[in-house]
Amino acid sequence: MKNVGVLALQGDFHAHVRALVRAQAHPIEVRTARDLAACDGLIIPGGESTTMLKLIGLENLLEPLRAFGQTKPIFGTCAGAILLAKEVSRPEQPSLALMDIAVERNAYGRQVDSRVATIDAGSEQMEAVFIRAPIIRKVGPGVNVLASYQGNPVWVEQGRHMATTFHPELGTNSYIHRCFAAKV
Repeated sequence: MKNVGVLALQGDFHAHVRALVRAQAHPIEVRTARDLAACDGLIIPGGESTTMLKLIGLENLLEPLRAFGQTKPIFGTCAGAILLAKEVSRPEQPSLALMDIAVERNAYGRQVDSRVATIDAGSEQMEAVFIRAPIIRKVGPGVNVLASYQGNPVWVEQGRHMATTFHPELGTNSYIHRCFAAKV
């Protein structure tokens, strides 16, 4: 069984750990470069992307994460999708730039505008929990859109990497986590 890391610096990483267990993967909480080295794939959870970047910097994880993403799969949800994006707006911020997507932070609105929607994801209908979610405004030519909501991509993949602007770990359906575990 492959080791799937979950960046455990900030955000609801525990929900991803539970979702990976449901998907029959072996989760590892990642807080250091040493933890990361034990992983075959990584999930960057939702949370607050600016705070997450600061914590990544404090733990000297920025370059190890970039290097990891050059050879191994990373799945980013919400703030994790922001960190994977090549371009970030509202406001601009640094990122890992591992996926050819442009995201606008908090584009669905404030916390009170959070919502649960039903989306078609592959062969499954599932709940999508949007919490201060970004919108993917542009996708590059190598990016596959796997699901949309209100005409905007909400689940994308590019090569080994995946991103969702919603929180699949908060639902009971493990389909997206199973898809990621299969990439690992």
